[in-house]
Amino acid sequence: MKKLVLFDIDGTLLHSRGAGRRAIHAAILAELGAEAPPNTVRFDGKTDPQIVRELLGVANHPDQHDEARIAAVCRRYVTLLEAELAGGGRETVVYPGVEVLLELLELKGDAVLGLVTGNVVEGARLKLAAAGIRHERFRIGAFGSDHHDRAHLPPIAAERAAGLMGRVPRGAEIVIIGDTPADMTCGRSVDARAIGVATGSYAAADLLAAGAYAVFEDLSEPARVLDVIYA
Repeated sequence: MKKLVLFDIDGTLLHSRGAGRRAIHAAILAELGAEAPPNTVRFDGKTDPQIVRELLGVANHPDQHDEARIAAVCRRYVTLLEAELAGGGRETVVYPGVEVLLELLELKGDAVLGLVTGNVVEGARLKLAAAGIRHERFRIGAFGSDHHDRAHLPPIAAERAAGLMGRVPRGAEIVIIGDTPADMTCGRSVDARAIGVATGSYAAADLLAAGAYAVFEDLSEPARVLDVIYA
């Protein structure tokens, strides 16, 4: 059986040392002159447009529901993110086992690697590049720029995988690997299997409570993770 294996990025594949958080706050200030108090909105498990909307809500900004203004902030964010990632002293870190797991999946031959991430597509590519991970190895993707609601992203990815898999995958054919409860629940509409990795800010117990099929502390034993993907 072919597998569509969809990875989250932040907290799952890599840690960009707060580059995204700094860039989003700076983009809102530059684009709209608004400033939300720091640490008032959680970023993990959300899409970039959702984060911008919530930050504008905290700042009581009148454009908090204006899709065009939110999109403008996201475009500015990408430019600022590139500068943040290029800055010295805060190198993006790839989590243990990630590279080996990706290689093992590619060697299987029946796995289609993909992304399901709240990052807008340009931001996702910048973060992967900063980590030394080629974005081209992920043949399918669904991003925060596709929809502001994370739950809509797995169905989008499944539709995009149809040309590679012969049909739209569903159920056990889809595996989502992520570090937040939102990653564990977002694929329910396509009956995807969710595998949690506790390298983000949520504990293994949180991910299990959200419905994870299995949880790992990290991906440092990629052969075990591979077994669960194909279980």
